Amino acid sequence: MQEDGKMVDGGLLGDANGVGSGSARQKDSGKWQRPRFTRKALMRCCLLRWIIASTSPKEQDDSSDSDLELATVRHQPEGLEQLQAQTKFTRKELQSLYRGFKNECPSGLVDEETFKTIYSQFFPQGDATTYAHFLFNAFDLDRNGSIRFEDFVIGLSVLLRGSVTEKLNWAFNLYDINKDGYITKEEMLLIMKSIYDMMGRYTYPSVRDEAPSEHVEKFFQKMDRNQDGVVTIEEFIETCQKDENIMSSMQLFENVI
Repeated sequence: MQEDGKMVDGGLLGDANGVGSGSARQKDSGKWQRPRFTRKALMRCCLLRWIIASTSPKEQDDSSDSDLELATVRHQPEGLEQLQAQTKFTRKELQSLYRGFKNECPSGLVDEETFKTIYSQFFPQGDATTYAHFLFNAFDLDRNGSIRFEDFVIGLSVLLRGSVTEKLNWAFNLYDINKDGYITKEEMLLIMKSIYDMMGRYTYPSVRDEAPSEHVEKFFQKMDRNQDGVVTIEEFIETCQKDENIMSSMQLFENVI
């Protein structure tokens, strides 16, 4: 994790608190009136900042997208009411998210290269390529190489406003790289290394090369309750909910989203 400019070993999911804050402060200096995401969320969520930044104030009152319709895109999102029912965003928030999404991705889809570009700009001090790849796969529910607006906004809703259990389920899906329903120590290590790589080596104090392995070893032993070499979703959720360190990091998980 990184806390107050320092990288420390901590919660399972890592923390990017403070990373990219310069970019966030620039955005916070503007007068964001809509959508009514909290300043705290804007400071934390890279994907949200990317979307909101592409929405000009002039477009906020444009009602042409009120039903999330855009005739020129290849992929048409589901109706506003359906997405509102599936997420914890308000109608105005969904409209603003969609407006920013279509500005950045006129095709209506986000490909992996675009996703990597987003993360490169928010974590310039490190290499975000691998983490962006894993995160992209977690959002790409159909496994077809692109993220629809529906997938994007449903994922954001869980990560920003979901219950603890919903967030843990989403996190499990991220760590389960091959989507076989289990997390191996190797999978957890790949994710953890990608987070450390993204945070960069120019942190203080400097991160030791063996830090990710030690981090994973510590938490995998806690999670693999029956010592069979894999962690199930039940083991993952139960262990996380009982561990204060992990739960603390869960509250900061969206910092690297």
